[in-house]
Order: sequence, then structure tokens, then C-alpha cells
Amino acid sequence: MARLAAPPITLTESERAELETLARRPSTAQQIAKRARIILRASQGESHGQISRELGISKDMSRLWRNRWLEVSPRGVPIPERLRDAPRPGAPATFSLEQITQLYALACTPPDQYGRPISHWSPRELAEEMVKQGIVEQISQRHVGRLLAEAEIKPHQSHYWLHPPPTVSSPTKSGTSATSTSKRLNELNGER
Repeated sequence: MARLAAPPITLTESERAELETLARRPSTAQQIAKRARIILRASQGESHGQISRELGISKDMSRLWRNRWLEVSPRGVPIPERLRDAPRPGAPATFSLEQITQLYALACTPPDQYGRPISHWSPRELAEEMVKQGIVEQISQRHVGRLLAEAEIKPHQSHYWLHPPPTVSSPTKSGTSATSTSKRLNELNGER
């Protein structure tokens, strides 16, 4: 059974120069540099087997990046974009960063500001309040709990997180404070 030769890659001088720069630059991510080396070797006519042996990769990886380069090149996509990972499959993010930030802000405020007769937020109460305020159309209490856990926000401890309890034994960090400055101003003005 005859083997098919790998499709040839033809590079312009500017493409070759940019790929060589990417491959040599120390600040280039290693996966991008390796992909640039694959394309450079493929353009020199090396087979998938030769490329895989010399770069210590699989033949499938060599084949993947050669084929992706040939597929994307005619579209005029910039070289760094050609070497990036393809978009992953799956559903897009359901909530924007702004909505998640609003959840965090809501979790760090007292529930009584929103007419909730509770001492601290629960994921269920936060989910209901987000829908009530129109921040999101719908969100499950489990998802709220996961988002809070990822950010390490614990609404039942938010009072201490935002306002640490005063400690008697710890001295002030700087020699001046709001009260000492006020006393000093009063002394300068001749008041006591």
C-alpha cells in the first residue's frame, strides 16, 4: 500500500522570518514556539516522521499543525493567530464578568439593605435577589454557591472580611492617624 506524501507548505520570506523569530524568542510561549518549529521544518519538506523525531512530538501533532496551517493560511490570518489553539467546543459563558462581580458585591453587603430579614446571605437568597434586581434572568443556587466558592467569598463572614474586628493590643502602623492629627490641629489652634 502506497503512502501519501504530506502536503507541502510554502512560506513567504516574511512568514519564514516571523516564524523563526517566534521560535527563537525567549518570551514566546513554548507551545507556540514548538508549533512554529513544526511549520518551519514542514516548509523544508520534512515528513511527519522526521519532524516528530527531531522535535520529540507525535506524528499526529505534526500532522495536525501542518494541516491547520494549510487550512488557515489562505484566509490571511496573522501568524500568531494561526499558531493558537482552536476554540474549544462547549456552551459559551452564561454570565458576564460584570454580572459575576455584581454577585460578589451583593454577597458582601448586609441582606437587611435589601429588605431581607436574614442575618447573612445564603446561595438561595443571593440567587433570588439577583433575579429580583434584574442582574440575571435566572441562576441556580448551586451555581451561585460554586461562583462564591471559586472566589473564596463567604457571605456569612463578610462583616469580618470587610471590617476586621478591632484589636486592643495591636499598635497603629503609622505614627499619625486621623485622631492624632485632629488633636494636633486643636493644639495649634489653641483649643483643648
